[in-house]
Amino acid sequence: MPKENRLRKPSEFRRVYEHGTRLEGRFVTVFILPSETSFQRLGITASKKAIGNAVQRNRAKRLLRESFRLSKLELNELDGKYDWVLNARRSLLRVKLDKPLEEFRLIIEKVKNSEVKLNKGEENVVSAAK
Repeated sequence: MPKENRLRKPSEFRRVYEHGTRLEGRFVTVFILPSETSFQRLGITASKKAIGNAVQRNRAKRLLRESFRLSKLELNELDGKYDWVLNARRSLLRVKLDKPLEEFRLIIEKVKNSEVKLNKGEENVVSAAK
């Protein structure tokens, strides 16, 4: 992913957390906020407390980054461009790529169908990816 398509600064993450919409999944918690850019931007967190050691955190981040990359077609079908922050959950470490990918695509579909009334709030995504 090109560097300009990533959220990097803590202030960018904070803005998405404070003003975005939260969507809960089994493997990931997603925060989404409409973006002023002409492309989708991604930020990923995998904390030591939630995930574990560096090897586990890096694997979790790779799985989420790859899920985002493989979902480009679905992301391009969205009307708007968004800033996405994906927070890894520990359950992500026990599965292969297909489950988080399926869950992320369900989240994209939910955003597409409702074009999530992207207010501050929380919604739950019932994951079929079990």
